[in-house]
Amino acid sequence: MHGRALSSLLPRFLLTFALLVTGLAGVVATAGTARADGCYTWSRTLSQGASGADVTQLQIRVAGYPGYAGVLAIDGSYGPATVAAVKRFQTAYGLGADGVAGPATFSKIYALQDDDCTPIHFSYAELNDCNSTWAGGAVTAATAKSNALRTMWKLEALRHALGDEPLRVTSGFRSHACNDAVGGASSSRHLYGDAADLGAGPHTLCRLAQQARNHGFNGILGPGYPGHGDHTHLDHRDTRYWSASSCGI
Repeated sequence: MHGRALSSLLPRFLLTFALLVTGLAGVVATAGTARADGCYTWSRTLSQGASGADVTQLQIRVAGYPGYAGVLAIDGSYGPATVAAVKRFQTAYGLGADGVAGPATFSKIYALQDDDCTPIHFSYAELNDCNSTWAGGAVTAATAKSNALRTMWKLEALRHALGDEPLRVTSGFRSHACNDAVGGASSSRHLYGDAADLGAGPHTLCRLAQQARNHGFNGILGPGYPGHGDHTHLDHRDTRYWSASSCGI
């Protein structure tokens, strides 16, 4: 009788245990996803031919991997250039380089970003010591801040390529007033929020300028260019202009 009672309870116990394990798995999965919830979470695998806001978000984060002299368009269309950039990102972080953005790629991006979508090694404050509103430049405050975010992801790629040693940002966004105060050019890209000046640190100014050619910067000015003997300037101007004659650029 006791044996039959025990055997009748066993299926119920196994069912309860299975439900408990499933529930725990759900908690773990939810916790894993929540890591990205403060910023952005991708809900589908992306590959060539995809389009939409989720592609745009991916492009912002891999824009630092366009290849030498390349610039990745942030257009929400997953074309060959995006495939190539994703492959370079995957290779840079030891992932399978198939050009498809799936769970492994997104997990790496989640690990690299803070809840405000900035990469972990850079911050909005670092790219703006002018004011806290991003206002007063050549574009709207929202555009200037958005441009700065794109700059930071390119800087993150540059930093990683240089051995993950710190990069020292000496100037980012400037309002017209801030730009005038430091004697900046009237058409300075700093007014658009898409420029960053880097000072020497673990790397020389020339090393920074040379490596930046691989990370999506159309504007590179450094030693040898007038007024740039103490910093390397990077920006997103529409057409390429590189000048750092002391660095062979």
